[in-house]
Order: sequence, then structure tokens, then C-alpha cells
Amino acid sequence: MSKTEAPPLPLLAKQPDIDPNEKTVDSALTPERLKALYQTIQEVYLADQRPWIIGYSGGKDSTTTLQLLWHALSLLPRDQLTKPIHVITSDTLVETPVIVDHIRNTLDAMNTAAVQQGMPIRANLVLPEVSQTFWVNMIGRGYPAPYNKFRWCTDRLKINPANQFIKDTVDKHGEVILVLGVRKAESATRRQVMELHKRVGNRLSRHSQLTNAWVFTPIEDWLVNDVWTYLLQNSCPWGGTNRALVTMYRNASGECPLVIDKTTPSCGSSRFGCWTCTVVDRDKSMELSIESGEDWMDPLLQFRNWLTATKNPEGKKDIRSHRRRTGRIDTWGDNKENIIWGPYKMEFREEILRRLLRTQLAVQADGPDPDMALISAAELHEIRRLWRTEEGDWNDRIPKIYGEEIGGTLKWVSDEFGGSTNEELRLLADVADEHDLPVEMLKEFIDIQRSTRGMSKRSRVHQRIERTLKKDWRSKEEVFAELEEKGNTQWTSDTTVEEGEHSEVS
Repeated sequence: MSKTEAPPLPLLAKQPDIDPNEKTVDSALTPERLKALYQTIQEVYLADQRPWIIGYSGGKDSTTTLQLLWHALSLLPRDQLTKPIHVITSDTLVETPVIVDHIRNTLDAMNTAAVQQGMPIRANLVLPEVSQTFWVNMIGRGYPAPYNKFRWCTDRLKINPANQFIKDTVDKHGEVILVLGVRKAESATRRQVMELHKRVGNRLSRHSQLTNAWVFTPIEDWLVNDVWTYLLQNSCPWGGTNRALVTMYRNASGECPLVIDKTTPSCGSSRFGCWTCTVVDRDKSMELSIESGEDWMDPLLQFRNWLTATKNPEGKKDIRSHRRRTGRIDTWGDNKENIIWGPYKMEFREEILRRLLRTQLAVQADGPDPDMALISAAELHEIRRLWRTEEGDWNDRIPKIYGEEIGGTLKWVSDEFGGSTNEELRLLADVADEHDLPVEMLKEFIDIQRSTRGMSKRSRVHQRIERTLKKDWRSKEEVFAELEEKGNTQWTSDTTVEEGEHSEVS
């Protein structure tokens, strides 16, 4: 294997699927057509000094686009390659381990090859902020397993990290050109979106949402057969063979593109993506990997299937709070079970964390990497902070859970206040009962006092107290009793309830 060659994925027997919606299985990709496209890429590159940002997911379309660009620019004199080209790939931190390792190795190979060949290309991995990762949102804030109507993960894990890189580049250079491997033949919706923003005769179109960003789509008119013809007849300029892509295109129905806005096709039914994805009922890709000998992935599949089962409407009342994160209680419908459920209960979040840590131990013991981490130390620290500051976790459970499941310890930040004893908690409960107040409300008041202690200015403390007082502190039983008293007629809180992301846990 050469120095620049990324370790290939295991090759499977089945060849890439041919799109049944396309009229022919013969590619119309001729040498003349390729030569003209190379020339177009060169002309667009040399036309101005706006840097390029290429979205690379590791799938067939983005790989084709990057290879076309790399080859076209390699034909230019090196003194004309003055404009930087940034390749960006999103790592959600919950990618399927085999795929993320391949992607990381490929980016390393790109950077090595670019230096050796004198290409102005730099590959970058963009990551979500620690406060917005999958586990911090699910275990820390209680966000439920994503599904079609509440796909909270896409913005936080994919769109925002990629957009931040683009915005930072715009701030530095004024404008950027996004080079995307999207094709009109992908779907009628994709064709409509692309043609809507395309000016007649222009090679570039304005991005519909990102300011000062232009879009260049070199393979927009290609069919899927053109893509496979090009990939299987041309080797990667950064090393390796494109036949490794066959592995990711067997017995499934799509790929997971780099997502920079909500017009990008979803990757919920993709061949490769997040191992935690609960948008689809089955993860066929992981099932096939296990069947082909990757037995160590079975704990991942079992955990993912267990998490997917939490979407069952019948079980929501047992694992999710009746109060939303804003403190509101809303119902929607004509019976007491149609409450709009809020975040996962603390007890269930603890169960998720314990199962996740056990799964991590299992894949470390049997998998290819004994140090594979499914959740990072930084995420555990952030979850601990959220539990302490937002959930009234006076017992400071995260270090205890980690110690019990992993058997080791992390360098936890010392807690000024320490944990509360059972005696203190019983005393607080007695005070709450005596004054007919919710004990959770009293705990929140004490947490507000603790968090502002020692500060010279506490101007916002009154706002926090007011927000706490405005929360609906009724128990689930009290809410259902009120509904029954009103004859189970449709009822909602004073705040309008809308379908969509913010109707779930906000």
C-alpha cells in the first residue's frame, strides 16, 4: 500500500445498483464530454479568487466530484493553482465505526497526496460542538430518539458544523464557492430546487440560505450510470481504488450526503451514516456487516434497536416527562393519553448511559480498536454539568454511573457544594409537603441561589426566578384528573402548540 493510499473497505461481491428510473444502463460519458467538463472546472477555478469548499461524504457522487476537480486542476500549471480548496466532511461522532475510520484515513491520504502533488487542497473534518452532540442532547437534555417528524439531529450534528466552517471562510475571504456533488436525476424535488436558483447560462447559482456563498455543481446533469462508469474506470488521485465504494452500496437505498441545508436529501435510509440512527426501523447496513463477519458490531445493533423501540407511542408515558423543557404541560387530542410528552425522564436517561457504557466495553473487547469510545470524556463532563445545573441532580450521578460501569475514573471537576445526603433530601421534601409546594420547584430555587453565589452582579437572578415560577408544576396525575373533570375535551396550554421539532421537548 502506498503512503497516500487509504486502507480499502472490504470488497463485497455485488456490483453497484443501476438506478431503475433511468432509461438506459449504458453510460453516455464520452471522452469529449469529460474533456469539456474538465475545461469548465478550470475556467470556473481561474475566473476569480473566491476559495472553493467541496462537500465530501465519501459516497459515490461526492467522490466523483472531487476526483473530477482534482484531475482537471492537475492539468493546469502549478503557478496558476493559487486559490485554496477546502474539502470538508462532517463527523457526527456517532458515525458507523468502520465508515468513520475509512473517512478519516481517506482525508489523511488526501492531505498527503495534495502536498506531494502540489495541489492547493486541504481536507478538513468538521465536528459538532460538545454542547450539541447526539449524547449530550439525548442523555443530557433528554431529547427523544429522532424520527421523521422530529429529526433534531440533522441541524446540530451536520448542518451547523458545516455551515460554521463556511461562514468562517466567508468572513475571511468575503465570498466562497461551494462545490457539491448533487445531481438533478436524484429526484424531482432535487431537480426543482437546483433549477430554481440557477440563472440561465450561468455556471454558478446563489446558495438559498448561506449569505455570500455560490454553488457549483459539476455533475448536475449526470446519471447514476455515468457516476459508476467514471469511478470504476478512474483511480483515486489520492490513492486507493474506487471499487471499495461497492461495499457501501449493497442492498440498501441511498447514501448520506454532506448536509449544509434542509434542501439536501435526508440520509435517514442511507447505506452508511450514524449507527444510532432511529429514523429507519432497521439498519440494514449494520445487519449486513454482522452477517459478513463483523460480529463485534452486534452490541451496537442491539443498542440501536433498543433505542428505536422507544419511539413506540404506547411506551412514551413510562419513559418521558409530562412536562416539556420550557416547563409547559400541553395536551393534544380528546383523551388523557394524548399528552405532548417532553424529554426523557432522568431515570431513563441514566439507563441509556449505563447501556451505552456497557456497549462500549463490549465493542472494545471484541472489536478492532480496544480504545474505541462511543461517548467521549468531554461529552460526559457536559452531561454532568447539564444534570447538575438544569435537572437538580444533587446526588451527582454521572461520576458514580461511570465508576460502576467502567470501573475507572475520569478527572472530574470538583463540586463546590458536594452531593446532598438522603437526610437533606428528606428534609426538603418535608418542607415542600408542609407548604404544599412541589419539591422540584424548591430544588430549582436552591440551584439558582447556588449558581449565583459569590457573583458581584446577579441582575438575571430575578428573571430565572420568574421563569421557575411560571413553570407548570402540576403532576401528571393532576393533569389527567383535570382533563377527566372537563370531560376529556381537547385541551392545550395557553401557548399555541405546533407540529415539528419544537413541539416535542422545548
